[in-house]
Amino acid sequence: MTGPIRTAKTAELEAAAWHGRLGQPRVTTQTIEDFFTWREKPENADAYRRVERAWKQAGAAASSPAIQAALDDAMASGPARRSAGRRWAPLGPVAGVLAAGVLAAALIYGGWTWSAARGTYETGVGEQQLVQLADGSSVRLDTDSRVRVRFTDGRRLIELERGQAMFTVAPNPTRPFVVQAGGAAVTALGTVFDVRRDGGEVRVVLVSGVVQVEGASLATPTRMQAGQETRVTPRGALSRPVDVAAASSWTEGRLTFIDAPLGDAVAEVNRYLSRPVVLGDGVDAGMAVNGVFRAGDREAFVAAASGALGLKPANQSDGTVRLDG
Repeated sequence: MTGPIRTAKTAELEAAAWHGRLGQPRVTTQTIEDFFTWREKPENADAYRRVERAWKQAGAAASSPAIQAALDDAMASGPARRSAGRRWAPLGPVAGVLAAGVLAAALIYGGWTWSAARGTYETGVGEQQLVQLADGSSVRLDTDSRVRVRFTDGRRLIELERGQAMFTVAPNPTRPFVVQAGGAAVTALGTVFDVRRDGGEVRVVLVSGVVQVEGASLATPTRMQAGQETRVTPRGALSRPVDVAAASSWTEGRLTFIDAPLGDAVAEVNRYLSRPVVLGDGVDAGMAVNGVFRAGDREAFVAAASGALGLKPANQSDGTVRLDG
């Protein structure tokens, strides 16, 4: 009978380690890919859910008046004052829950969310970052993205300054959650949605719940339902049904293309690359691309595009790969 017990304990330790890795300021797409591979085992998935529940309980404890008073005293003390100008990092939150009890975890949680309520977060090319916010919401930043978080008593405001992010919003009817991206503002109370800035266009994909999209180019607000995509441009807004799994596959470290024009697929792949793929003169950028690729895996995409579309890859002196007809 020691086998299952030992397996469960191992899964718990691994789950805690994964929770810590995914909460680091920088998370590569390879790490995300490895995590989903690990979580395919049912015992690992169950262990990770238990760790997430423990973390949420720590967050709930941190919101109590007694805990908040302790946090205020801690932040006013010498070490906290000396480090006030530094960025807090979510070091060992799960270890706090499992080993030191709810109070210690609440103190760690409080330090992290104190930063998140005032913070700016960004990722480099090929990186992702998961940010836990003070209200229990979370933001997953995609490659080369940047957000600024500003919470007040009446509103939770996130400015998406560039790139793309998935928002999982904790319900709070008295404090709307607003994502400002260029000329568009997306308001939600409790939902999951994806926002992306691409030049002068803002794209919103609603995974669950309801959101309202407003903007200077919109005569009236657009109310979205789950399974819809809304694109906002200076000319107005256009909503349509969307394959949510495909549109949000980047959160799992994958890029999904369904009859995507080659030019669009190449542009999407290049968002994760420091040495991009380029199309040669005369290549039809409108050819349809279908497939699922790991974000940042240039070789796999080039091989698939070459084989399926009859293109010839050529390595360039600057490190790029050109696809010729």
